[in-house]
Amino acid sequence: MELHISLVGRKDLSGEIYRQLRRAILDGQLRPGDPLPPSRELARRLMVSRTTVTGAYDRLAGEGFVTARVGAGTVVSAHLAPRRSRPKSKRIGDTLRARPVWDAIRMPTAIFAQPCRFDFRSGLSDAALFPHAAWRRLMARQLRSEAKGTIVYDTPAGNRRLREAIARHIGVSRGVETSADDVIVTNGAQQALDVIARVLLSAGDQIAMEDPGYFPARWAFAALGLRVRGVAVDRDGLDVDAIPKRARAVYVTPSHQFPLGMSMSLSRRLALLAWADRHNTAVIEDDYDSEFRFGDRPIEPLRMLDTTGRVIYVGSFSKTLLPTLRLGFIVAPPSLREAVHKAKLLTDWHTSTTMQATLAHFIDGGGFARHIRKAREIYRVRHRTIAAVLARDFADHLTVVPSTTGLHIAALARTASADQIGVAVRRASEIGVAVHQLSRFGVDSQGPPGLLLGYGAIPTARIEDGLRRLRSCFYH
Repeated sequence: MELHISLVGRKDLSGEIYRQLRRAILDGQLRPGDPLPPSRELARRLMVSRTTVTGAYDRLAGEGFVTARVGAGTVVSAHLAPRRSRPKSKRIGDTLRARPVWDAIRMPTAIFAQPCRFDFRSGLSDAALFPHAAWRRLMARQLRSEAKGTIVYDTPAGNRRLREAIARHIGVSRGVETSADDVIVTNGAQQALDVIARVLLSAGDQIAMEDPGYFPARWAFAALGLRVRGVAVDRDGLDVDAIPKRARAVYVTPSHQFPLGMSMSLSRRLALLAWADRHNTAVIEDDYDSEFRFGDRPIEPLRMLDTTGRVIYVGSFSKTLLPTLRLGFIVAPPSLREAVHKAKLLTDWHTSTTMQATLAHFIDGGGFARHIRKAREIYRVRHRTIAAVLARDFADHLTVVPSTTGLHIAALARTASADQIGVAVRRASEIGVAVHQLSRFGVDSQGPPGLLLGYGAIPTARIEDGLRRLRSCFYH
């Protein structure tokens, strides 16, 4: 370990070396058994005589802090008493304060929690379905390729081959006509939203979003100083008539409303685009999991219906592949392309080039399409199973919101309050069942009482047992 000792402006050099080493030992920075640098080497680094260093070492040894071993040098003594914590001192970090907006943001600890036996948390995909072997081969090939040449920074827009693959994918699967030039690769959809907001909006501007809605997006917007306004949703999606007239952007999840799950009707989508055109407003469309559709005709993205260039399309591979890959993308109108590139550059320069190249090969080789087909059928069974059990065994407590897309199902409480639902959720957690409350997704106020049940992370064979345990929590 590189040991830092400062002698700048000091007079008693041997005493100063002794005091700083003693403090490092007492604070636990140097642990029992850790070696101290050879006296000759430390003297050379500090530009002092060796006698100065050996004097400090002898004093430490005399007090029992270190032990000199023949052939092994000087080490921290093994018999020291338990470490003392360092007394707190007033530092710059103790006086600076973050903006109040950060106090209002809760760290989503449930996302980081360890997997449980009956995991109905939303936003998770099944890691067991991910083609690890195929991905490993592609990544190894990419790393071997990179080892043959000089590694340089890439363009902020992302790997050209991946951008072309994304353009083809959403063109075929979602009907979004675009070119690679309009695609920008990001670290997940969350960074995409942050970059878009930085490009379009200034502190104090209003942005509207669905209420209930995706709270990480709300926090990202609020952290940038935007005024976030919730807009109610009904069975047809966002209530366009309720959008604040001063909103400079509208964030929506029209293909699979998060968290309730309905799709925005065609009339509402057309009304939203017309509203945006009248008010000179941008629409941010988050199409986060529409690859998994289990019935009805595909819903046309807003981007497909847009004729005036107001829709900014956001996609992600977190739900279709793995959240840990952190790969997403923006499809920006040409008028915003350069600014989005600059915002991405200033944020982190570019997303991992190795991951981008691997995903490009995975898509081009047909691996992504095969994975989607396989996962869709498995998720279809899980979706159908949960919906059937909820209708059969929870009818006295919950009403299922009809949905045919994605990786979760929402169920509204019939009579229970949000607090009562919260008690049931906590009881469920104690017996190994993880599930989210709908009330936590409110924007302007608490969301509706109910449950959000994801099925990406729970094996099909465990669903009925998990729901049986969950139901018992309502009668505890």
